[in-house]
This record gives sequence, C-alpha cells and structure tokens, in this order.
Amino acid sequence: NFFLKFLNVHSSRNASVERGPGRDRQSDTSDSETTDIRRINHQPGTRDSRYDPNRFRLHFEKESKEEVEKRKKIAMEKILKPVAEKELEIDMTQIYPEEKGLDFPRRPPWHYSMQREELLRKEEKSFLEYLEALHSKNPPGTLSHFEHNLETWRQLWRVIEMSDVILLIVDIRHPVLQFPPALYHYITGELKKYIILVLNKVDLCPAPLVLAWKHYLTKQFPHLHCVCFTSHPGQPYMSPSSVLSVVLQKKRIRKKAGCNRAGGPFHIMRACQEITEGRVDLSSWEKKIQRDAVAVGTEGDQADDGSESVLMEHHSDVAMEMNSLTQELYKDGVLTLGCIGFPNVGKSSVLNSLVGRKVVSVSRTPGHTKYFQTYYLTPTVKLCDCPGLVFPSQVDKQLQILAGIYPVSQLQEPYSSVGYLCERINFQSVLKLTHPDHSPETPQDPKTQDWTAWDVCEAWAERRGYKTAKAARNDVYRAANSLLRLAIDGRLCLCLRPPGYTQSKDEWESHPDLAEIIALQGRKEEEDEPGDREDDEGESSSELEEDNDRDADDDEDADGDDEDDTVKADRKGLTLNMFSVLGENECA
Repeated sequence: NFFLKFLNVHSSRNASVERGPGRDRQSDTSDSETTDIRRINHQPGTRDSRYDPNRFRLHFEKESKEEVEKRKKIAMEKILKPVAEKELEIDMTQIYPEEKGLDFPRRPPWHYSMQREELLRKEEKSFLEYLEALHSKNPPGTLSHFEHNLETWRQLWRVIEMSDVILLIVDIRHPVLQFPPALYHYITGELKKYIILVLNKVDLCPAPLVLAWKHYLTKQFPHLHCVCFTSHPGQPYMSPSSVLSVVLQKKRIRKKAGCNRAGGPFHIMRACQEITEGRVDLSSWEKKIQRDAVAVGTEGDQADDGSESVLMEHHSDVAMEMNSLTQELYKDGVLTLGCIGFPNVGKSSVLNSLVGRKVVSVSRTPGHTKYFQTYYLTPTVKLCDCPGLVFPSQVDKQLQILAGIYPVSQLQEPYSSVGYLCERINFQSVLKLTHPDHSPETPQDPKTQDWTAWDVCEAWAERRGYKTAKAARNDVYRAANSLLRLAIDGRLCLCLRPPGYTQSKDEWESHPDLAEIIALQGRKEEEDEPGDREDDEGESSSELEEDNDRDADDDEDADGDDEDDTVKADRKGLTLNMFSVLGENECA
C-alpha cells in the first residue's frame, strides 16, 4: 500500500550515504512532508558539518485535520472535572498490553561477508515487516506516537550490541510510560545482559512516591537493578501560595554547583559493581566520583577546570553497522554502559553528571541528541549515548505530550493536553486565574465556576499578557504552549502513581527506606512539611539548560517577559515545595 511504499522509499533515501570526503554525512530527506509521516524538530546545520543533525529527527505518524479539529472543539466545549485520586494510578499493562504485540524492531541476522548495501536493505525490509505486523494488531488511532525513523532504531541496535550493561533512564513522574517490557525481556532474556533502571528527576517527586515506584518496578521485573537519580539535589519546596510566583519567575536561577553535584552516580557505580562481580576493576570510577565530590565542595564552579579530561569518540556508520558479532562481555577489561531513554527523560543530564562536566548540550526539545558517541569516564569505564526514541504503546497521546515526548512548539492542537493536565491538578489554586466570562461586578467563586481547557488558556493569556500581533486578542495558542512547558519543566507538577498507592499511602510515608530517598533528594526529613524553608529559587532537574533551539527560545520569551511588580513583591518571604500543587505535599 501507499504507506509501505513511501516508508520504503524514505528509508532507502535516509540510509543513503554521500560519497566523497563527507562520507559519513546522511542525506536529509526530512523537508518533504507526506500524508502519512510528520517529521518534526528540524535542526539547523552547516554545509561543512560532518554529521547531519536531522538524521535522527523524530518521525511520527501524522494526524488528520479532522482529528485535530475534533479535539479542538472538545477543548472549547467540554467542562473540566477533577479526576478521582485513584485515576492517577497506572499499571504497566495499561500502557503495554501483552496481547497487542507492542514489540520493538529487531536487527535482522547478518555476517561479515555481507556487503554494506545488502545489510541496509535487509534492515529496511525487516523494519517494514515489523510495522505491518504492529498495525495489523492495533487498529488506527489506538497506538500512541512512536518512532518511524529507521535510522534512530539502528542507533539502538548498535548501542545494545556494544554495551555490557544498559542504563535505561526514565522520568520518575511517569516511569511506566518510558519502560517498554519488550526491551527488558530482550536484553535480559535473549542477550543475557543487565539493565539498570535509572529513576531520574527524583527531586520533582515526593519521597514516598519515589519509593513506591521503585518497589513496584523491581517487583514486576525481578532482574532489574533500580537506582534513583537527580541532577539537582536539595531543591527548595513550594507551598501552594508561592507556586504562581515560581511559575512566573523571569529567569531560571541555577545552582552554583555544576554537574558534579548530582545525586545518584555513586548508586549507579555500586549497581555496576554488583553486576560485574569483580570482573572489571571499577576502583578508578569510584575514585573519580569521590574526586568530583571533593572538587564541588572546595571549588564550586571551578570544579570542572580541575577535573580530568574525558575522551570522547564519534563513530562512523561503517564502524557501527559492521559491529563485532562476539558476545564477549567486558572486553579488554572495560565496562561499556549504554544510555537509552525516551526523549526528555533527562538522559543528557545524567550523562553529564556521570562524566562530571558538561559534554552534551541539554534541551527540552525531544530528539536533541543527534548522533552516536562514546565517553571514557576512566580507562575501564565508557558510556555509549543513544538518541532518544519512542517505543510503541497505548498511552494517551495527551499524557505523552505532558511527558515531553512530542515537541510543544510543533503541536497543532495543544488545548486538549492542557485540559488533561488541569483535570489532574488543582490548577485554579495554583495559577489564580480569572475566568474569561467573569464580570467585575460579580464575585468569582472558583468552586462553582465551570472551566473548559480553552477558558484556562485564555485566562492564562490574559494573566501573562499574551496578545496576537494583528488584532491584539488573547493569544490562546501561546498560552497553551506556555502551560505545557511549565508542566514538562516540573513547575506544574503531575505525577502518576503505581497501582494501590492511594490505599497504601500511609504505609509508604512511614516506610523505613524513606530516609534514604530523602537524603538522595538532598533534603531533611523535617522539610517534608511545606512552609519551613526560605525560597532560594533553585532549579529542578527538569528545568533544562537552554540551548539555541527554537523551543527554548520560545519558552524564554513566553514565560518570562511580562513579570509585573506585584509578582516580584509577592515572591519575598515565600516558601517553596516543587510538588505541593494541591497543598497536601504531593504531586497530583
């Protein structure tokens, strides 16, 4: 059919290599759009660049105009109703039902006598067969956004083959969205390798919920090594009265301590020691972590200047495609860690924290990591970085957007996602909005006022002063994108919960392992109650360092230009709790 014919042509062209000096540069066919695939997140490049920045550009199935208009109409008409607390609980089987065949494409068998062109054709054929089988088991509209770019899947294959241990990085706010069981079973079952699940951004989640997710995932997947991680421990708390001030703050004030301040590298190293069982000497890695910690304590911002250099390697296509067939682990006494994760889970931040300095630019834009590369932490430990990619699932697309999987700046219809968010947080107490239909003569009662997603966006546009250029009307689209970015950053916090969490919440809040999570977050146990700490306007691990990409530029413009004197005055003497949007010290 037309879809398969197009994908076949696209894959072949995307895999073609320009001959001559720039042999490794891939031809970019992503400028042409079709009715089937939408290629998003275009990255500017230079002619003399060796690597094509759009080679791993996200390829998602394109939505019809009718579907987009239908959602927009619902967002304008549907009255928002708060969902029950139980509705925030989500099970792995809801996202990845076994009967739907939600696998991922595998690399077909090959041997060294094969020509490179023959290998590429075989991979393309296998990928097309995978897509056909996937769509045959899942009717149109039931699958979430997932990666249709074969080049990105090729990167996954190479990283898995080259690695001894896989670091699968997920966002603690919604870990089941980003942990495909098929990948776990393939790595631990067929390849007999180990997975370390890194629960990242734990500073955005209450400690009892972090602990509950950790127990749930290790129970579901017994061969999993699960560790918690944060690039920015010791974040301040936010009381409900001060959430709006932090949401409106003009600049992101960053901690003076750099990447070395992260909480979690030591736990990853310990997990690797358990896995290798002495077959690799990791003492140099342990010493590096200790040196980095000492450097932070004594030199602050200057820690990077005195740190040891880290060797970085770029890999050519040939080196990656004709990778070693041997299954030898820890070859030459070196532990190879493969970093895998969905877009926007903080993978680049984790890598920077492990290296001890910034080696990868960080951006909230999905697909920011452009090409495969490795970093030697020590002579016996190296990291392989893989571009973020999205596995097929049946998660609600609105939740995918809130998880940062789809670039906000390229959404055709962001309003339904805002409605999904507002039904799951107490948006009115957080944002202090005035209903667009409110009359100054009539007192506003938030409890009885009916809101639609469109109303919320219009009220936020009025609150922030977002106006269209021509008619000076409230810029509802810009307001919707602004709210979604706040959710992705963690400034409007939505955290999912494992099954049974609501019923056993008291048990998790008094669990003996809770102190360890709180210590990793860099907080004191008595700080669990909001209202006892002054605002130091710190940055959460999801408040990403802004690179020169369009999404970041839009956000800087959208979320910080129009701060009035009242907001600045309100910020004095406030206390903070990054996840207390409901006033009950929890993410909801």
